[in-house]
Amino acid sequence: MKKNNFTELELSVLDVIKCEPLTSFQILDKVDNVNMILSLYTIMDDLKNKGVLKSYIKQNVKYHIAC
Repeated sequence: MKKNNFTELELSVLDVIKCEPLTSFQILDKVDNVNMILSLYTIMDDLKNKGVLKSYIKQNVKYHIAC
């Protein structure tokens, strides 16, 4: 994965989900970036389109993880 293909915010999200699946709330809590609150879902959609993020539902909770 080339880091120059990603924005700073995308890299922040990838950094926190690279080791374990997290919910959106957990991602926001770990990233600790106020600007991210409004744009997290757009960022995650972009990462999914780039093929580096996957989501799944377990016990009615949606998790996201880098792949």
